[in-house]
Amino acid sequence: MDKECCSTHLIDGDGNYNVEGVDHFMKEVKLSDCGLSYAVVAIMGPQSSVWFVLDREEYIDELPVWILTMFDSIRSQTTKGIWMARCVGMEPCTVVMDLEGTDGRERGEDDTAFEKQSSLFALAVSDIVLINMWCHDIGREQAANKPLLKTVFQASYWPESDVMMRLFSPRKTTLLFVIRDKTRTPLENLEPVLREDIQKIWDSVPKPEAHRETPLSDFFNVEVVALSSFEEKEEQFKEQVASLRQRFYQSIAPGGLAGDRRGVVPASGFSFSAQQIWKVIKENKDLDLPAHKVMVATVRCEEIANEKFSSFSENAEWRELEETVQTEPVRGFGKKLTSIMDVCLKEYDFEATFFDEGVRTAKRKNLEDKLLLLVQPAYQSMLGHIRSGALDKFKEAFDNALNEGKGFSAASRDCAKHCMSQFDEEAEGVHIEQSNWDSSKVREKLGRDIEAHTESVRTAKLSELTSTYETKLDEALSAPVEALLDGASNDTWQAIRKLLQREKEKAVSGFSGSLAGFEMDNGTKDKMVSKLESHARGIVEAKAKEEAGRVLIRMKDRFTTLFSHDADSMPRVWTGKEDIRGITKTARSASLKLLSIMSAIRLEDDADNIESLLSLALMDPNAAASGNKSITADPLASSSWEKIPPTRTLLTPVQCKSLWRQFKSETEYTVGQAITAQEANKRSNNWLPPPWAICALLVLGFNEFMTLLRNPLYLGVIFMIFLLLKAVWVQMDVSNEFRLGVLPGIISVSTKFLPTIMNLVKKLAEEGTAGAATNPNRNAPTQSNSSEVNSSGSEHNKSQ
Repeated sequence: MDKECCSTHLIDGDGNYNVEGVDHFMKEVKLSDCGLSYAVVAIMGPQSSVWFVLDREEYIDELPVWILTMFDSIRSQTTKGIWMARCVGMEPCTVVMDLEGTDGRERGEDDTAFEKQSSLFALAVSDIVLINMWCHDIGREQAANKPLLKTVFQASYWPESDVMMRLFSPRKTTLLFVIRDKTRTPLENLEPVLREDIQKIWDSVPKPEAHRETPLSDFFNVEVVALSSFEEKEEQFKEQVASLRQRFYQSIAPGGLAGDRRGVVPASGFSFSAQQIWKVIKENKDLDLPAHKVMVATVRCEEIANEKFSSFSENAEWRELEETVQTEPVRGFGKKLTSIMDVCLKEYDFEATFFDEGVRTAKRKNLEDKLLLLVQPAYQSMLGHIRSGALDKFKEAFDNALNEGKGFSAASRDCAKHCMSQFDEEAEGVHIEQSNWDSSKVREKLGRDIEAHTESVRTAKLSELTSTYETKLDEALSAPVEALLDGASNDTWQAIRKLLQREKEKAVSGFSGSLAGFEMDNGTKDKMVSKLESHARGIVEAKAKEEAGRVLIRMKDRFTTLFSHDADSMPRVWTGKEDIRGITKTARSASLKLLSIMSAIRLEDDADNIESLLSLALMDPNAAASGNKSITADPLASSSWEKIPPTRTLLTPVQCKSLWRQFKSETEYTVGQAITAQEANKRSNNWLPPPWAICALLVLGFNEFMTLLRNPLYLGVIFMIFLLLKAVWVQMDVSNEFRLGVLPGIISVSTKFLPTIMNLVKKLAEEGTAGAATNPNRNAPTQSNSSEVNSSGSEHNKSQ
């Protein structure tokens, strides 16, 4: 691997540029043949931020190839100067530069300018600069890399004020910040802080007039990634490293890490260009690092702060507080947490009291910010418990107030005011003195929750109220309207209008009174009342449409009722005296009346000619046509009524005509049956001979009649024969048999005569048998008495 990567000492620890080594490197890796298809990646960061795992052989295969290329050279010591190597297996050709650690102790205070020079060199010649940073350095004023970036950007430290612009323009470098040992704080929270620090450094740099308003993005792309702790999360660390390596494939392609780089030097001129840039940087002597005491203070205060932060994190009281607040509110939360943090900060102040005041203060502020960042989730959880509790209390109080009959708006207003006041009191006890946090956002969230709950209850109550009154209208209108339409008469729609107006006024009055507690504006109230009135009208219209769909059944029922029953509602008996034609016309007129009433909705008091038109066209169309020549041949050949809009039409003229035709065809059978019954009744009443025949019989049978009078025995026989014939007459129902005619009657009587005679004889025999069975019981006492008489007579004779 060492042969393939061809590692080379680009700049040694004394700052000497290795011309021969670079030329040899370019020949070995054939860099000159690449043209513009190559990339330069520089690695910089605190000492041991990358290589601390390299002494462990078992992890070598999991590390990126661009780290393994220099493994053999640096496994026993830290990097000195700048090393360069080719990244094996990477496309396009990628040259990696490894910079000396930025906080190494190998260099003294006087020679640390090399670190700034090498960092500036890396920024000037690289397409991608990978900057390793400890997660705990984020937001720190004296972080390991922050002073270097600040110095690089501060062109005012240079003799030429535009030297930085000359070095970087027209290049565009990608700064890839790798945050090491990421804590529980999400990357989404760390990245904005890091970007803000970089932007502040850039904004503070004095720039030439031409670049005074130039944004950072014109010279640099800033990317941020994070790696978990290797020691704590080994598998996750390996996965993240593998993912990071993938980003370097095709890095100069559009969308890659260096996809929008500018001012690329051809590969053949890389050595000369890099040598000249290092010469320019080396000749500027004003790149002094901060004083040694500041650096010592920075390192030591950082160590103390880290110790105190770790101590706070492991504090038993804090851990218990943090664990408890996840599930339930903690009484005295603010005071307890303030006390724990105060102890931690006082311990820091005691141990760091002799170090540089500026560094000490900055580190204290960083420690305080880290502590607040650590406890903020618990603080937010506590506020969440308070908010949830206040909201639950509001809901309970609000429901109780409504159940007690209090007005909706007044109840919601009073309960919300009390709830917010209670939240403010409890939130005050959660406040942490070291922070400037307030509960305004949570309070606003509580207010929105209360408003949302109030609105949902309001909507539900209004819906329930509206539904209640709509149900009342349904009950008050549906059945009466159906009954009125069923008994259609001239004043049916007038009665329906009065019913609708009465029930509507009654419902609107109660509904308006119920809405008073909601304190709504008149426009909204009027809209809801209008909707209720429309619902009432809709009930009537719907019921009318429903009844119109059953109008044929109603017409037939009305016809049957009037045709088959007399004025006293008694069933008619067709004796032959009834005027069937007149009765039929009357019943049909009543049915036509029902049809005309069901043809249109008449909730407005407007006159129409539907009834007269139907009567003329359907009851007597020939008379109507002859009496009025202006009437067309078919006045019902239309799809609309005159003066009746389509929205109020239930049955069109064409539909009425069709219904009437069907009605007549289905009722003609009933009329025919009545006519047949009447004729049969007439025939059944004419079975006796004519009066002249009766007189002739009396005259011609006078002698026979006198013979009967002279001989009463004949009269008895005749009487017995009459009784027998009468019994047969009744049993056979002869009069009913002859109602359908003489011949059918004779045939029917002849078939029934013999069975009827046999039945009568059988009954007489059964009665005789029953009488004989009864006589022995009756004769028994008589026989006994006779025996007694005979016995007593015998005894009397013997005594004599």
